Amino acid sequence: MAVYTPVPEHEVQALLSRLKLGELQQLSGISAGIENSNFFVDCSAGRYVLTVFERLTPAQLPFYLGLMQHLAAKGLPVPAPQADAQGQILFELQGKPAAVVSCLRGSHQLSPNVFHCEQLGHCLARLHLAVADFPLFQPNLRGLPWWQQVAPTLLDQLPADTAALLRDELHYQLELAGSAAYQELPRGAIHADLFRDNAMFEGLPGREQLCGVFDFYFAGVDSFLFDLAVCLNDWCIDLASGRLIEERATALVAAYEAERPLSAAEHRLLPALLRAAALRFWLSRLDDWYRPRDAQLLKPHDPTHFERVLRERRLNPWHAMKDAT
Repeated sequence: MAVYTPVPEHEVQALLSRLKLGELQQLSGISAGIENSNFFVDCSAGRYVLTVFERLTPAQLPFYLGLMQHLAAKGLPVPAPQADAQGQILFELQGKPAAVVSCLRGSHQLSPNVFHCEQLGHCLARLHLAVADFPLFQPNLRGLPWWQQVAPTLLDQLPADTAALLRDELHYQLELAGSAAYQELPRGAIHADLFRDNAMFEGLPGREQLCGVFDFYFAGVDSFLFDLAVCLNDWCIDLASGRLIEERATALVAAYEAERPLSAAEHRLLPALLRAAALRFWLSRLDDWYRPRDAQLLKPHDPTHFERVLRERRLNPWHAMKDAT
């Protein structure tokens, strides 16, 4: 999303011609995010998003692009990859893999209320149901193996109490991952990064309708409960304290369960997965903060936010069902 690789307009025009999308009118870099180079492409056929992939390889990308194709075909409001006459959806620009997807309408809802959280819960559950017949497999590349790899590289740069927290939580999550209950959690392809800025709404203020979710480039096969926990930790919190706002959280889970009821084990392990989701994003923000990459328009996120969220989840475990202990 930050611009690491500027792309000449003549290369973009050549790709648009291959996709039969007409003439390039404007190309502008997108400043949000930190992983890929993204651009708005305005052309004769409308507005699209061009992504140049900075870390993902051509071998990994068919999973992400195929997942978006699959979900779009199922009627989910996701960007649809654009194909050439041979059906190809993965291309090359500046020596790097690239793709063009449809641009969603609407705008972000960065101050969600219960109504917005309910819509997200319904959409997330429908997404999880829709992947039942998705044939491709790709592990969550920011899952536990990545945590184990990255955490040791950060410990020496952290204050002693913060490093102790990181060590203790990683040990807890390793123990959890080895448990029978965790290994039996329902799994499939998940978004894994469905923050407020990866969803679009449109409509009257306060009653905006969810009209799209995007940025599937952290997707992977993992537990559906982890995906739900990621959303709860972003959509349903008090930003200053990291505390879950229970009204929003309860509404999001209830809407999710209206489409896909959680099992007893999922309810029981939700507090642990909320901790896991906080750890994942704390680690990635620490990594970006202490090992920054050069990029136009890049501004790393503050890692202390998810440290605060993790400490709050450890201190005050939250159950969607109060008797799920």
